[in-house]
Amino acid sequence: MADTVLYEVNDGLATIVLNRPEAMNALNVVTKEALRDAARSAAGDVAVRAILLTAAGERAFCVGQDLKEHVGLLAADREDGSGRTMSTVREHYNPIVRALAEAPKPVVAAVNGVAAGAGFGFALAADYRIVADTASFNTSFAGVALSADSGLSWTLPRVVGPGRAMDLLMFPRKVLAQEARELGIADRVVPGAELRAEAEAVARGLAEGPTLAYAALKESVAYGLSRSLGEALEKEDELQTRAGASEDHAAAVQAFVEKRAVRFTGR
Repeated sequence: MADTVLYEVNDGLATIVLNRPEAMNALNVVTKEALRDAARSAAGDVAVRAILLTAAGERAFCVGQDLKEHVGLLAADREDGSGRTMSTVREHYNPIVRALAEAPKPVVAAVNGVAAGAGFGFALAADYRIVADTASFNTSFAGVALSADSGLSWTLPRVVGPGRAMDLLMFPRKVLAQEARELGIADRVVPGAELRAEAEAVARGLAEGPTLAYAALKESVAYGLSRSLGEALEKEDELQTRAGASEDHAAAVQAFVEKRAVRFTGR
């Protein structure tokens, strides 16, 4: 894996760190490929019970596409007529977002600075966002004559509502941490110096929790957003039956009866 993305697994917690602070963690091809591979690895590894996505440096979580590289790629496209540059959505952004959003385990994003364009999309693909008080969000796409990608057309309306989403997409602007908290983009805002410790504590707590139940919760909420009440109730029945057969559920009930703490195993 490229050194522009750091990846480690420790006691059930996979930590993915965007590591181009000198470029505000902008996404060049090497970084996108490494992030895609890391996200897929974390999502598919049964030993991983939670994922923490964050970035190096203090200025930026991720400012999206590396436009300096992008300019050169567009020029090459014009010369050979291939149009390959925009295939990055299909080859990189879509797999990254799906790996994070559909991972059968909780994903926490620790947003340390500017999250713009695809960086904003990656943050919203997480299940829980802890945000530094100095961080900000910006859709950015319309400012460079592009449509939304990295899942923002799906996630943003579900977080802030369709009207507010169109406002943020058509009129890109900086959304500061406190407003992000009010809009539901940020779940928790903390001082920048405390961000990494706070996020690691939350993610590690989730890694020690009932993993199968978390997976079922993610699946049920995603399913229910686009289905009727009746269909959602049927899905709840299916998922609750599955969760009820888990070792963690039996252990939790026994611990409750015996008035002691439970230790979840993720099975």
